[in-house]
Amino acid sequence: MGRDRIIQLVMCLVVILGLSVGGGLLGNLIDKSESNGLRYTDNADENMPPFVALGTAIGAVRGLIVDYLWIKANMMVDRGQYYQVMEDTDLITKLQPRFAPVWVFHGHNMAYNISVATNTPEERWEWVKAGIDLVRNRGLRYNPNDLELHKELAFWLSHKVGGYTDDAHLYYKKEWAREWHDLLGEPPVELDARIAWIRQIADAPDTYEAAVQRSPEVAELVERLQDGVQGIDDTFEFELDQRFLELHSLWDAINQQSYIAEKLGFQEELDRKGSRMFSLFNELSNDPYFADAWETLLAHTRKRVLLDEYNMDPELMAQYTEEVGPLDWRNPHTHSYFWSRRGSDLAEFRSIAEKDETLRINNDRQQAHALQALARTGRIYFDPFSPGFPGQSPEPRFIDTIDDHFERFYVKYFDAKGAGGETFIVFIKNFLSGAIRELYRFGEVERAQNLLDLLDSRFGRGGFPPNNQYAVDLDVFVAKETQGEYERQPHMAPADVIGALRYGYRVGVGENRPEVYKESAAFAKWVTDYFRNTENQNFTTKMNGVGRLRDILATLDKSAQIAFLQLMLDPIVPFEERMTIWSQIDDLEPQLRLRVYDQMIRQLSTEYSRSPLSQAIPLEEAFPEPPGLEAFRVQMAIELAAEREAMESMEVGAKQKSLGE
Repeated sequence: MGRDRIIQLVMCLVVILGLSVGGGLLGNLIDKSESNGLRYTDNADENMPPFVALGTAIGAVRGLIVDYLWIKANMMVDRGQYYQVMEDTDLITKLQPRFAPVWVFHGHNMAYNISVATNTPEERWEWVKAGIDLVRNRGLRYNPNDLELHKELAFWLSHKVGGYTDDAHLYYKKEWAREWHDLLGEPPVELDARIAWIRQIADAPDTYEAAVQRSPEVAELVERLQDGVQGIDDTFEFELDQRFLELHSLWDAINQQSYIAEKLGFQEELDRKGSRMFSLFNELSNDPYFADAWETLLAHTRKRVLLDEYNMDPELMAQYTEEVGPLDWRNPHTHSYFWSRRGSDLAEFRSIAEKDETLRINNDRQQAHALQALARTGRIYFDPFSPGFPGQSPEPRFIDTIDDHFERFYVKYFDAKGAGGETFIVFIKNFLSGAIRELYRFGEVERAQNLLDLLDSRFGRGGFPPNNQYAVDLDVFVAKETQGEYERQPHMAPADVIGALRYGYRVGVGENRPEVYKESAAFAKWVTDYFRNTENQNFTTKMNGVGRLRDILATLDKSAQIAFLQLMLDPIVPFEERMTIWSQIDDLEPQLRLRVYDQMIRQLSTEYSRSPLSQAIPLEEAFPEPPGLEAFRVQMAIELAAEREAMESMEVGAKQKSLGE
């Protein structure tokens, strides 16, 4: 036997021996890594995709392939080859699903790089949504304890979808609100009702069998639905899935939730045409025998869709609502808070090294920023049939929550290197200053003064060293803070407009001080005109040439409608005050009651029925229909139909233009 052959045999024996020893040690190494929190998940086999079996089979070669693809992907991105990099990064996620950075890289490439290269809002949204879905639905399933994935996903939701920097941000907000409205429905306004609403989903049965056990009529209801749907369309198979929730949401909107559907007569039109699907839902929903079954079935289906399709735990959703406030899941900032908070609660314990401290701070800062955005835009007004965009208005109930978070974060990072807890001091100073302005515009003068006193006790005369920065009258402080604020933070303009109008309604109308209302309306008009007519504050984009800053503020008529509707449905405002404002508003704004009556009356009726006042004064006397309502409804139906037709024509034109290019 030659010398070379002997060397080859010896090397083969060494390789075999090494593999045998390594294989024997592997199990112990995995156990130790899991017990000491050195893996991305508590269980090495948890959520492992089938494709990884191939990667496991090729052993160490997988690492070489992944390294090569990773280097190649980074080089391609540097050259701007965003589409070409998709295949390589997708392969990396399959070969190495526990490699969290590639999920961030892959999702960011779709949501940011590729999306901005498209030409229509629809195309752009598909890529943004694909990047979000990738990290949320896949990356975080394979890496449920990775803090960076949580932080990045939270940032995308807040910045890309909830923010104003993208040309197509209004379209994103509309599609996001539509998706989550279909999934969860219209949330109650009152906090206790909101908590009970999401808690019902969290406590829903996990399985269909458990749902039947809780409400035996569920089995019969599902059978009736299956038979009815099959009788309508043999090609459509009924399943308890997202499609079922969309159909139910559509039915619910037409029957009782959508103002536009009611005004355009959708229900009568479907009845006239004999829509069998609509009739099926009507028949089964109106049958008192199935009342409990419907609640159980919808809650169970929503829970399964949240867990299976969105990788979201309804128990955490309910917990955060109970602890934080009236979270509306149609708002992308709510999801931003959810994922950053989930990262802090479930993933932070695996990022305990000192080098990870910056990551932990940034993730907690994302929580604070999400709550700040919710305080400014937390209330959503959405009609599924509206061709416009969802209405947003401030939600002051988050102000106290933010202050609680500040105290927790400041103590948590007090000893951190660098800025540490000081970064949260800057944040809370800016936020409370803005909150004082907003509350002042709302007419919540006492509460605004309390926040100013809080700032003074913490960072003014009670700070170190003591200073007189906050030792001023409330109106002086508000005027000083407002000056120049809109150039630095334009997103504060909508809150100021809504707040000024609310103050005008409550004081100017409710207390019969018309000069106060005129002053508030003049301020709202000034802010609106400033943003919508000052060209140097805008710049055109390829998304139909829309100015970005101009988009953040509705027309004054629309803002007045949102502010008045919010006031009439605000559980914090006493009914006596609302009744007074309702009876006197026509003197200053004759059209306002006509524009909001149909949108508010159902929800107001439910709330009013729980008030002792309803025993003495019927709803129709407390909040009577405004004169000329029927004629207004007819005119609105004509205008809405024309607007809808115009929107459809624009969409067709945009698509034809895109195809032509």
